[in-house]
Amino acid sequence: MLDHENLRNRFSGWTPVQITEANGMPPERYQFRYNLKGLYVAPNGQILERHEHLLEVNLSLGYPRRAPHCKMLTPIFHPNFDETSVCIGDFWAASEGLDDLIIRIGRMISYQEYNTKSPLNGLAAKWAAEHLQMLPVDTTEVAPPQPEANDTEDTIQESADSAWGNQTIIINDAGATSSAVATAPPATSTQLKLSSELKFSSIVVTCNHCEQSMELKAKHLGRQFNCPNCRATHEANQV
Repeated sequence: MLDHENLRNRFSGWTPVQITEANGMPPERYQFRYNLKGLYVAPNGQILERHEHLLEVNLSLGYPRRAPHCKMLTPIFHPNFDETSVCIGDFWAASEGLDDLIIRIGRMISYQEYNTKSPLNGLAAKWAAEHLQMLPVDTTEVAPPQPEANDTEDTIQESADSAWGNQTIIINDAGATSSAVATAPPATSTQLKLSSELKFSSIVVTCNHCEQSMELKAKHLGRQFNCPNCRATHEANQV
């Protein structure tokens, strides 16, 4: 249900990615239309452009611990696609939102992302390596714009009854590889002020039912999510 809500909210009115079908309650099968430029092979062997692509996504019983099955319903010429599947194993994680996965696949369709080291389509991988000057074939931003952060400072305040305990919040300096770490002590009120030069990267949380540790993107703060191990429901600020 959370995935479905996030998908509808994120892609509502967004032309590059549109939800065309959602079957089940909550949905277990989706169909998405990408209005992006990609490539396909014509019957005469020519590599041509295609401006509309259909993707089918099926959520398995093991989802989200097991990756969803994704396949294209329209022809595509890409190193990481074949007739039956899309290669998402390199970056799928249970903490990744389904909306983020749909955006990644859109970037793959337009050759903004591709992997030629372990391809599903060896011919497409060879072609991509030989035609780097033509890539990406579409530079359209696949992800809808996110609300802009406060230009002065962001404030996060945890009350005394917050369940963060000794959770660690990892803050990555924008554009740098170094990171700062802030730990909220238990049963105290803490306030962490971030300048406009900093932004959240991820948070490490522990399920209070099965003690499974997991890493969540900080943008999920305040959202509900399910533990990938025991399926217990939490809020990202109440774990």
